[in-house]
Amino acid sequence: MNTQMLIDEAIESLQSQIDGTAIIACSGGIDSSVAAVLAHRAVGSLLHCVYVDTGLMRKNETEEVSEMFSEMGIKLKVVDASERFFSNLEGVTDPEHKRKVIGEQFIRVFEEEQSSCGAKYLVQGTIAPDWIESGGGERDVIKSHHNVGGLPEDVDLEIVEPLHEFYKDEVREMARELGIKSSERQPFPGPGLAVRVLGDLTPERVEACREACHIVETRLKEAAEGGKCDLPWQYFAALLPVRSVGVHGDARVHGETVVVRAVTSMDGMSARYSPIPHEVLSTISTEITNALKGNVNRVVYDITHKPPGTIEWE
Repeated sequence: MNTQMLIDEAIESLQSQIDGTAIIACSGGIDSSVAAVLAHRAVGSLLHCVYVDTGLMRKNETEEVSEMFSEMGIKLKVVDASERFFSNLEGVTDPEHKRKVIGEQFIRVFEEEQSSCGAKYLVQGTIAPDWIESGGGERDVIKSHHNVGGLPEDVDLEIVEPLHEFYKDEVREMARELGIKSSERQPFPGPGLAVRVLGDLTPERVEACREACHIVETRLKEAAEGGKCDLPWQYFAALLPVRSVGVHGDARVHGETVVVRAVTSMDGMSARYSPIPHEVLSTISTEITNALKGNVNRVVYDITHKPPGTIEWE
């Protein structure tokens, strides 16, 4: 079956499932963007699109996503819930607990939006790896995706998942066919930088990770455009709660550690680390430690495949 036929079937399925106002979370990523465009084509003005700024997004993410949806002619409401998320995540360091807190807070935001728009349905960009890795039945939990294992049990919305049976490469093909600007965008986890900041989720630590991620993304794109390496499938930085001694000027300091992660993959179910040239890694390391002087004094590169590791660190 070709991609256009899959799109047509998904739209028809949505039309048969939704007979009232629906709400959808639009992060700007491939999965939620494809789900939003499909739902918009299926039910038009019955769809209420919401972008939740959790305070855990990448640099300039909110502005870029708003512009993208505007260009597609889809009305997007931006909700700044950063204080809410940081407040509820205070002191939460366990990865599974983080995901469940984030999943619940997303739902609570949508419940508030539901009261203003009268939504009966919640459309989600859940894809096959999300529910496979979240476990259930005889499947072990690899990690709870916030839109699956992180959902609270008392959701007063009917869940609709048009991409439930698709894998990332299939969704990317649909995005290309639909003309979505983010079709070539690298994957970004639903919980955002919360799963890239290991340990306490303070605004300061998240901001440090955000800047490190931006440096990694910028320099690897430049390296790929310059023919120094292939552009990885996914590439980012994570902040580790590992403090080590370092030197800034003449001062002896203790700072945290940033790990750079870059992998190649087809669908995210398995991955191999990308061989990044040492000169590129050296540039990234120098820029991160200079930009985050006093906070970070060590940068390492992760050469773990999936399995045994996962792509994200949490």
